Amino acid sequence: MMDIAQLVSVALYSPKPDETVAFFHDLIGMEISHREGQSVYLRAYEDFYQYTLKITEARQPGLEEITWRASSQEALDRRVQAIEATGLGAGWTDKDYAHGPAYKFCTPDGHCMKVLWQLDYFNAPPDMKSKLRNRPSKRPLRGVPVRRIDHVNLMVSDLPRNRAFMQDVLGFKLREQKIGDGGAEVGAWMSVSPLVHEIAMMRDATGATGRFHHIAYWYGAPQHLLDIADIFSERDVRIEGGPAKHGTTQAYFLYVFEPGGNRVELFGDTGYLIFDPDWQTVVWNVANEIDLEKSSIWFGGQLPKTFYRYGTPVVPGHSLEEIGR
Repeated sequence: MMDIAQLVSVALYSPKPDETVAFFHDLIGMEISHREGQSVYLRAYEDFYQYTLKITEARQPGLEEITWRASSQEALDRRVQAIEATGLGAGWTDKDYAHGPAYKFCTPDGHCMKVLWQLDYFNAPPDMKSKLRNRPSKRPLRGVPVRRIDHVNLMVSDLPRNRAFMQDVLGFKLREQKIGDGGAEVGAWMSVSPLVHEIAMMRDATGATGRFHHIAYWYGAPQHLLDIADIFSERDVRIEGGPAKHGTTQAYFLYVFEPGGNRVELFGDTGYLIFDPDWQTVVWNVANEIDLEKSSIWFGGQLPKTFYRYGTPVVPGHSLEEIGR
C-alpha cells in the first residue's frame, strides 16, 4: 500500500500567537506565506508547498490537525473509503488555504487529521527566487534557518490501537518500536517513505487522550543544532534536551519549547534511510536498562522527566513547572 505519500503540514494552537510566529520566523528562519483571520501560515525554504506550519490563536497550545498527501486522486479515494469503514471519518472540506478538497478524520485517540491530493506549490517572487533550480526559495538570512518539515510525534492513551490504525488504514510501515514491562508497547516510529518516520507515537504516561508531543524541522547538519542552541540560550528559549543523538532513528536532535508552549524538535541530520523492501521492525526492549538508555540517548546526556510527561494541551498537574526536571 503506497496511497499516502508524505506529511504536508501541521496546524498548531498557541495562546501567544505573535510570539510563536516570531520564534519560527525570526529564530529558525521560516517564511510567512499567508495570514488569514487568527491564523498565520509558514514554510521552510526547502518546503515545496505553500506552507508546512499553521499557527492559530487559541486559549491553550496543542494540535489542530495534521495534513497528509495521497499519491494520486485514486489513492485518496481508496484511503477515504478505508477511513469511512472505521467510523472515524468527519467528511470533506475545501476551506483551508492553498489546499484542494481534503477528507477530515480522527485517530482512535482523537488527533485530527486530513488527507488530500490537490494543493498549491510555492511560487517564489523574484526577490526570493533561488539560483538553485531544485530549491523552492533562497536560504533566509534570519537566525539559523531550517530546511524542511520532517515529522510529527503524538502522545496516545492506547498505543497498539492507534499504531494499528496508521498501519492498517493509512498504510504506514512500522520502522522502530519500543516495548516495556510485560511486553507493553510504549513507542512506535512509522513512515511511508525511506525516512525512519514521518510520524511517531508514544504512550501518554498521564493516561490522557489526543495530546501533542512535538513537530520536527530538519537542518541536515548537526552543527546547526549547536548554532541555534547558542542563539536560544542568549534569548531565554527553554531547551529541554540536546544537542545530542538518539539511538532510536540515530538522529541528532535538539528539543525546545516555543513561547506558546508547544514542543519543537530540530533534527540535525536524517538519521538513517530505509531502502530495504523487506525491512524488519527494530524492537527496543526498554524494560532492559541498556535498551532504555541507548534507545533514548546514544550520547549527549539524559532526557528530563518533562519529555515523557509533558504534552499539549497541558494536563492539570503536569505543566513544565510542576513536572520539573
